[in-house]
Amino acid sequence: MRISRRVLATAAVTAALLPLTACGSGSGGSSSGGGSGKIEGNISFQTWNLRANFKSYFEGLIADFEKKYPGTHVKWIDQPAEGYADKISADAAAGTLPDVVNVSPDLAAPLAKAGLALDLDKDKAAAKFKSEYLPGAWAGTEVPGLSGTYAFPWYLNTGPLFYNKALFKEAGLDPDQPPKTYDELFEDGLEIAKKTGGKVATLANVPTIEDFGRYGVELMNKQGTAFAFNDAKGVELLTKYKELYDAKALDSQALTATPESSGQKFLTGAVAMNPGSALDLKNFKSQAPSLYKNIGITDQITSTGHVNMYVMGLLVNAQSQQKPAAVAFAHFITDAENQMSFAKKVAIFPSTAGSLDDPYFTKEDGTDETRVRVASAKSLKTAVNYTPVLFSEQMKTALRNEVAKALQGKQSPKAALDNAVKACDRLLQQG
Repeated sequence: MRISRRVLATAAVTAALLPLTACGSGSGGSSSGGGSGKIEGNISFQTWNLRANFKSYFEGLIADFEKKYPGTHVKWIDQPAEGYADKISADAAAGTLPDVVNVSPDLAAPLAKAGLALDLDKDKAAAKFKSEYLPGAWAGTEVPGLSGTYAFPWYLNTGPLFYNKALFKEAGLDPDQPPKTYDELFEDGLEIAKKTGGKVATLANVPTIEDFGRYGVELMNKQGTAFAFNDAKGVELLTKYKELYDAKALDSQALTATPESSGQKFLTGAVAMNPGSALDLKNFKSQAPSLYKNIGITDQITSTGHVNMYVMGLLVNAQSQQKPAAVAFAHFITDAENQMSFAKKVAIFPSTAGSLDDPYFTKEDGTDETRVRVASAKSLKTAVNYTPVLFSEQMKTALRNEVAKALQGKQSPKAALDNAVKACDRLLQQG
């Protein structure tokens, strides 16, 4: 997991679902309450590309834990970002999965299905900590078709929409009244494209599964056995994006855009709006002073009343030989004090209940950085992780490909989403 602008905006939590041979055949983790018992012994702790920037921080945490629990020893393993999902898959297959593993929800899901992730709701030692975390964060690793929670919530992230006030003003729009609803977004997008002769798009990204979630589309059935984003509301959203694309209000390169390329479009003034995080403001200030001078900040647009959030967690290996120590360590890393400490080192947000009420997250000092932090923290209290934990990288690619065909007019929005759902259901069954 890279601590960088877009990775923390998207939390790099889009790694592929693991191709575990036992996928779907497990019992959903341990329910034996094996986390109870004396906290002692040697455990392994794996993170996701954190050693380079946070070596002293984690070494300090480990030393504090070993001091608190004499007789314990934590071996810290840090894996590079590239190939992280493959490494977990290989360890799971070989029976060498570390005792505590840094995971995103989509990485936790196949391990839970294979019976390799401890069910925190059933484990006596872990379940008692549930009230310490925000309900939405604790539920972040629930897996459709299974009952339980499969990773301690570690940290969260979300971000606002940035917009270029100068571009809004040039199009005759009030620069202090950015769109607050989808209808306003689509209306303003068409107006900006019209007034600039198609030279300035409003958005640079095609709709993703998160966008369908924010729009209020039902993404999966409650059993987690089939996708459902091809309903009337889903078709409505894609139809609106098709209108934007035809009017050049959606950037022409959106079909192949990456978060980095979209961000660059916003930096150069080719796009009027772009999602981001507090870390972006430093980039704007140093790389695009004229943009920074005209930067507008507004909330994520949502029809549900809940913004999207990204969740990172710590999974306990259900087959750990030192389960009490593993549970205690995962909780220690994710407790309120240590999450707050980490949040002050990098622009992330704690998942612990009450932490977002700390003055650090509630009081502004007149800077844009604190304005973004305070607004994001407030929205996280009721935020939702819209990306289904069963939605793999292959599924994201399938959706993106079908959306591209619809935007290019090669098929209707309805046909595109029908095909995307069929492809995703097929991949789901193969899992």
